[in-house]
Amino acid sequence: MRTRRENRGRNAAAANRVALIGAAREQFASEGFDASLSAIARQAGVGQGSLYRHFPDRVSLALAVFDDNVTALEALAATPASTLDDLLALITEQTAASVAFIDMLHASDEDPRLRDVVGRVRDLLDGKLRAARHDGRIRPTVTADDLLLAVRMVAGLLAKSVPGERAELADRAWAMLRPAITG
Repeated sequence: MRTRRENRGRNAAAANRVALIGAAREQFASEGFDASLSAIARQAGVGQGSLYRHFPDRVSLALAVFDDNVTALEALAATPASTLDDLLALITEQTAASVAFIDMLHASDEDPRLRDVVGRVRDLLDGKLRAARHDGRIRPTVTADDLLLAVRMVAGLLAKSVPGERAELADRAWAMLRPAITG
């Protein structure tokens, strides 16, 4: 006979939300953007109903999980001494930790909420790109969309690799891409 968990009611809502985001972060990191929502709810120790009360769909959950990523990118970009290389390095680090972040950005064609996130990242890249162009460190024809394409190329490689090898592979991929970007 299965033991029924005590219903903690409304007081558990905040804790359940935190548990769901944590579980989703882990599941997305290991399984990608298409990770099982049932597995996320199980890992968080809540029922599917609780998951859907907090996050009505996969995109809502992904946005909650990856909001920290975009916030970290925005904080770095706001630092006057930061460079385009610094921003690309952080995006690459985030991608190595969870290729689902890039999967989410790929899915942006289907959902306007994701387009907004991609727009935020594109704007950050564009701001640092202008400074790099001004300093002569980037080809004048390179755009923020080109950089997003390069990030997606690196992410595609990382998605097919073992987590422990991702940092080295990312470094090697950027070493090959950098000459095309910098001239």
